[in-house]
Amino acid sequence: MKVCILGDGLTSLALAKALVNKGISTDLFLSDNNKKQDKSRTLGISKSNIEFFNKNILNIEKLLWDINKIEIYSENLNNRKIIDFNNNYKRLFSIIKNHELNKYLVSQLKKNKFFKFKKKINSFEIIKKKYQLIVNCDKNNKITKKFFYRKFKKDYKSYAYTTIIEHKKISKNNVATQTFTKKGPIAFLPISKKETSVVYSIKGDQKIKIDELIRKFNIKYKIVKINRINCFKLQSSNLRSYYNKNILAFGDLLHTIHPLAGQGFNMSIRDIKSLMKIIDYKISLGLNLDSSICEEFENKTKHTNYIFSNGVDFVYELFNIENNINNDLSAKFIEFFANNKISNKFFIKLADEGIVI
Repeated sequence: MKVCILGDGLTSLALAKALVNKGISTDLFLSDNNKKQDKSRTLGISKSNIEFFNKNILNIEKLLWDINKIEIYSENLNNRKIIDFNNNYKRLFSIIKNHELNKYLVSQLKKNKFFKFKKKINSFEIIKKKYQLIVNCDKNNKITKKFFYRKFKKDYKSYAYTTIIEHKKISKNNVATQTFTKKGPIAFLPISKKETSVVYSIKGDQKIKIDELIRKFNIKYKIVKINRINCFKLQSSNLRSYYNKNILAFGDLLHTIHPLAGQGFNMSIRDIKSLMKIIDYKISLGLNLDSSICEEFENKTKHTNYIFSNGVDFVYELFNIENNINNDLSAKFIEFFANNKISNKFFIKLADEGIVI
């Protein structure tokens, strides 16, 4: 049994590690437009996904910074706190630096006898004959342009700005905050006692002084330095068809969502979990890893991914309406609903586990 993965992002690397852990020979083809690692990018990984990652992919505990509380603020209510999520001050989720996770996965894969990096795809026809299963995580290759271009898409007409701020030491820097400002949501995500990641999604063009806005909405840090600020356009998408014959679309090619809930990579980890369950079942029956896996994966995950993606979009639009009408009544309604014990517990579980049907 041999599997081919196209693309070398974090989802590709994590899936490759999950496969080789099962003794499945896996070749990973590097992306053509391989970019330099952006050291300002971080990921939030939910508690249940960390447990799965540690057990089935790679133990990453040493790279994680735990978050045990989330506070949500609204500029319309004079930056008052309107939502408070906590899990009895235990781990809600954890933050990890993208480039550190990438480096760790690559180093461990290189040591595995079932894994090989491939630099270039010479012929798609040869690949289709050589591998029983092809997992395409590359949004820009020829296979994507030929088979996986039909999507449900939304342009937020916004840009996400990411950076890491260095600040005076905080002994318990374990509370993530997000403020829904009139320009868009800004999140402060702790990654150490002296560093915090910042993600600011702003409507409109890129001509804006982000450093000044970071200082404006910073509520607790004595900032020493704001590192390089990176920017990327915000769009959401859901692929209409998940596979073509034995080629399965995966990762960001399947779905991209607004970063306000920090759920993008979590969705991909849940997809890995679902795919590995299908593969495990096939192996237990002594069956080949073929195109039937693709169909089963689509049937199992497509509807839940679509519902979850639209749920994130609904939250974005809800707060967007609250900001646009500039009415504290809507903010107070959100405050009451989100802080209700039942709904609060529901949202924590949803963010941790996704939609389970």
